[in-house]
Amino acid sequence: MSRPPRRPEGPRPPSRSPSHGPAQGPVQGHARTPGRTPRHAAPAPEPAAEPAPKGRGRNARDLRGTEPLHPPEARRDKPDHNTLWLYGLHAVAAALANPRRRFKRLLLTTEAEAALEAKLPKPWKLQAERVERSRFQTFLTEDAVHQGAALLAEPLPPVDLEDALAASRGTVLLLDQVTDPRNVGAILRSAAAFGAAAVIMQDRNAPPETGAMARAAVGALDTVPVVREVNLSRAIVTLQKAGYWVMGMDGAAKTTLAAAKPKDRPVALVLGAEDSGLRRLQRETCDELVKLPITDAIESLNVSVAAAVALYELART
Repeated sequence: MSRPPRRPEGPRPPSRSPSHGPAQGPVQGHARTPGRTPRHAAPAPEPAAEPAPKGRGRNARDLRGTEPLHPPEARRDKPDHNTLWLYGLHAVAAALANPRRRFKRLLLTTEAEAALEAKLPKPWKLQAERVERSRFQTFLTEDAVHQGAALLAEPLPPVDLEDALAASRGTVLLLDQVTDPRNVGAILRSAAAFGAAAVIMQDRNAPPETGAMARAAVGALDTVPVVREVNLSRAIVTLQKAGYWVMGMDGAAKTTLAAAKPKDRPVALVLGAEDSGLRRLQRETCDELVKLPITDAIESLNVSVAAAVALYELART
């Protein structure tokens, strides 16, 4: 019995899988390793990022169901570039009583409102907002001694030197590069205590009005005229022409303030910063350099302390 003829051998057609489609050969130049993904295979697509919930700003926590980091009152209580917060009962009462002061908001606790009314009877020029003590943490520093009272106000406009001298012939203090606002506030407090006519500072090398300055002044910022001058040496000349004897405080001076103070004319005192003292031009323009008698145990006094001692010496008869 004869067998059927065999088919001629040739390339077999690729096998087909009923479920996976046509089989693919290995990538050119690389052998396929079982169980591993080829190096040039496309990575698996990453899952799409979940859209952020609506209504959340950049200041909010990225946690669902939580409150924003900054509550609405924190944004509302932030002062703008032309306002500042004055705090403390004495500073707030003095500012409310000052006709030159312009203010916008008054925040008080229940206890502070009663204490403020005892110092300054109502009616006040604006309605107070009753708040809890925790509210002050949204716009004041942690170390601010606010006593539950804060006033949002504009800085005081500077006083002309001629106007200050026309109102009083008391002692005038000139601050030469005293930059610490707390020192300036303490000097203003002493100036108010001893009836000084004005405190003169430079426009540039002096601190602007701040809440810390007003708190250290304990209300004197709104009672003692503050004069801002471009050039202190010119202010000294103006005082000399007005009949003032101008004395510069210098620890190396040979004469004490008590021995040099005149009895027939008002005095102006020039005080420098603790580290550098008076600058050359101010030293040369003064009528005389004087010192406070202190022991060798300490090199110098804080400028606000020196101002208080000097004002007391000038007030003594």
